[in-house]
Amino acid sequence: MGRRWYLICVGGIALLALGAFGLFSPRPSTAQPNQPAAKEAPTFQATQLPIGQVVLFSSGVGYFQREGSVEGKARVDLSFPVQDINDLLKSMVIRDLDGGSVSTVSYDSNAPIERTLKSFAVNLTTNPSFAQILDQARGEKVEVVLQQTSATQPGTLTGTLIGCEKKKQAVGGKDTVEVELLNLWCADGMRSLKLPEVQRVRFLNPILDSEFKKALETLALSHDMQKKSVSIHFIGEGKREVRVSYVIENPIWKTSYRLVLDKDTHKPFLQGWAVVENPTDEDWKDVRMALVSGRPISFQMDLYQPLYVPRPVVEMELFASLRPVAYSGSMDENAALARFGAAKMPETEQQFEERAKGEGKDRALRERQSGAFRGYAGKTKESLNLRMDLGAGVTSVASAAKLGDFFQYAIDKPVTLNRQKSALLPIINKDVKGTRVSIYNERTQAKLPLLGLRFKNTSGLHLMQGPITVFEGSNYAGDARILDLQPNEERLISYAVDLGTEVNPVLSSDNGRITQFKAVKGLLHTATRLRETKTYTIKNRNEQERTVLIEHPVRNDFKLISEDKPQETASDVYRFQVKVASGKTAKQVVTEERIMQQTVQLTNLNDDSIRHFIQQTITSDKVKAGLQKAMQLRWAMQKTQREIAELERQLNTIRNDQPRLRSNLKELPQTSEAYKRIVKKFNDQETQIEQYQADIKKLQGVEHQQKKAFEDFLAGFTAE
Repeated sequence: MGRRWYLICVGGIALLALGAFGLFSPRPSTAQPNQPAAKEAPTFQATQLPIGQVVLFSSGVGYFQREGSVEGKARVDLSFPVQDINDLLKSMVIRDLDGGSVSTVSYDSNAPIERTLKSFAVNLTTNPSFAQILDQARGEKVEVVLQQTSATQPGTLTGTLIGCEKKKQAVGGKDTVEVELLNLWCADGMRSLKLPEVQRVRFLNPILDSEFKKALETLALSHDMQKKSVSIHFIGEGKREVRVSYVIENPIWKTSYRLVLDKDTHKPFLQGWAVVENPTDEDWKDVRMALVSGRPISFQMDLYQPLYVPRPVVEMELFASLRPVAYSGSMDENAALARFGAAKMPETEQQFEERAKGEGKDRALRERQSGAFRGYAGKTKESLNLRMDLGAGVTSVASAAKLGDFFQYAIDKPVTLNRQKSALLPIINKDVKGTRVSIYNERTQAKLPLLGLRFKNTSGLHLMQGPITVFEGSNYAGDARILDLQPNEERLISYAVDLGTEVNPVLSSDNGRITQFKAVKGLLHTATRLRETKTYTIKNRNEQERTVLIEHPVRNDFKLISEDKPQETASDVYRFQVKVASGKTAKQVVTEERIMQQTVQLTNLNDDSIRHFIQQTITSDKVKAGLQKAMQLRWAMQKTQREIAELERQLNTIRNDQPRLRSNLKELPQTSEAYKRIVKKFNDQETQIEQYQADIKKLQGVEHQQKKAFEDFLAGFTAE
């Protein structure tokens, strides 16, 4: 009996346990069994591609190369400012070095982000709520995971979205709250779910699911409105090396120099620094860097904005084409080489050892390290002995080489430069040649010349334009500026005012004298020679001798006729070299002349002007005779013109008196003596009028003949 009761109790407990499990465990909807998620197609694996090489140009662009490895299908996502997209589309080069290929290169549209978001199946433009997102997916199949609030509520449902609605629900006694409901069509019918109880919703349509993910990616990339993303897709097998390079706008790299003038050796020492900048939002870490001194032609073209050309007319010339540029050459090709000689060629190991014995190994080693070409790995640098010069502790980190028509400084060590930072890199450490001079230019400083240097670029390197800080020994002497300088080219630099030297320019000029006079068909051609002389008086109050360069402006309409020829001629000035001893005065006389050509018409000259030309000693007898005859012909014509004018005056006097006589005749009786006297006078005047008219007509014929003779003479008058 006890055993039987025991079995009944155990069985009852087991049944109660099974019932509780079935009552409280979550159950799937009987409408449709759970389906395993469909396997997604293989996707491209996102890969980072850091910058490995940077080449900066002096034309405002930079060449950037990204390097790295990818495996299988890979996607490289890059971000660029909007203004760089056109340069990127114009210049980007992509390489898969190990047998792979580039699938596509996609980039964000130029359209506003709102337009892009509206193009997806689920519109996320207005920051929609959960219910608004589900309303946009009406009719789509979804999987819904619910928060379990009761034992009878299923945990996961699968069905088709009908939509969302709001209903008021009673709470407590009389209060109501608005509750959002999700309406779902399941296999067992329509269900209405409280939206707050929905924990997760998954779209079962892979296309809609992909569209939703793309919309979210677009939102993520739009956080920086000033940037656009570029995605590069690689396809291949295994691990492969890839390269992505492009040319975009970048600040030009600049140079600044230090020049030490040594009073003992008289051999200047030049040190150059390159100023490079990283304006991007990405750190440059251990990149290979090269600095190119040259100005390749670079332009922008709008490839980012869609362009539509009307058809059938094809308009190819949408943008202005590049116009050819004319370049000016050197005025004195051989002047620099004649004074200093050519730069030295790189020395051999034996030459280096011989030079080290004579000059000292520390100096020879420093010069060799500055000029030798070193690769990325580079040999270990030998340490330098500390000296009180610019070469101590600072060596060039760049190897210079000719790069086509440009000049390149390849940085020998990896460069690390954080975003939005700049750096100074030493690129030149060389002894150069130079001669101290004082440079006088009246337009620069009217009284005092400038201390300067006739600088010869014997470094063997191309020097970019930039400022130069000049030191006298260890003291600051001043600042100078230099333009681009080729190897072996010479240039003047000035860095301070020479207070111990004074220049006084005095200008003198003659009034000009006629050097040529000729007549050609009534036109007088004259050539007047005007001579100007400027005397530069130089006073040297210094304790040392001064070599003064006088810069006299080049005027294209003047010709230099001085006995002293300029040492050199630039495009805008003549340079005369004058050596002035200490406490002495010297003069430099510069004489120029120009020929002024003048052409006048003989008929426009008065008698005084013609007599002026006749009195000139340069005027030939033939020209004088012709001018005198022309004057006589014109005098005769002018005399006839005066006689005609006198007769016309007298005729007008009579004609003006006749209206008075006619008026008196109307008032007087015809039998009166006054009437008879006026009639007689009237008859006499008519006779005079007829006579004057006849004389005038005759003189006009004479005038016409004289004028014709004068003009014919001028037309045929040619003499020198």
